[in-house]
Amino acid sequence: MRAWRAVDGGALLHILLTPKSSRDEIGEIVVGPAGLVLKAKVRAIPDKGKANQALIKLLSKSFRLPKTSFGITSGSRSRPKTVKISGDFKEISKMLETCVKLGSIGLNIQYNVFK
Repeated sequence: MRAWRAVDGGALLHILLTPKSSRDEIGEIVVGPAGLVLKAKVRAIPDKGKANQALIKLLSKSFRLPKTSFGITSGSRSRPKTVKISGDFKEISKMLETCVKLGSIGLNIQYNVFK
């Protein structure tokens, strides 16, 4: 089981977002309200989409993809979210699998693996 699945033009990633955190980070995959989700934390407050924008920025930096590759398809006003990652599903899935095997998908691990 994975927290993502293939769709036309990319992948859907299920995320459980925690706003107003002490730092921006992407954590581990856990069992969430509707199955497996990737935990993420952002410092931004959930006001007028600021936390959603911070999540997109965090994902963009973590995966080294442009912000335009990410779009929130559901959950824009709640903690559980579904994010579409545009691109080749095989490449996206390989990147996510590698990060999961390492036990973290945070920025420090990501930059060591994908440089």
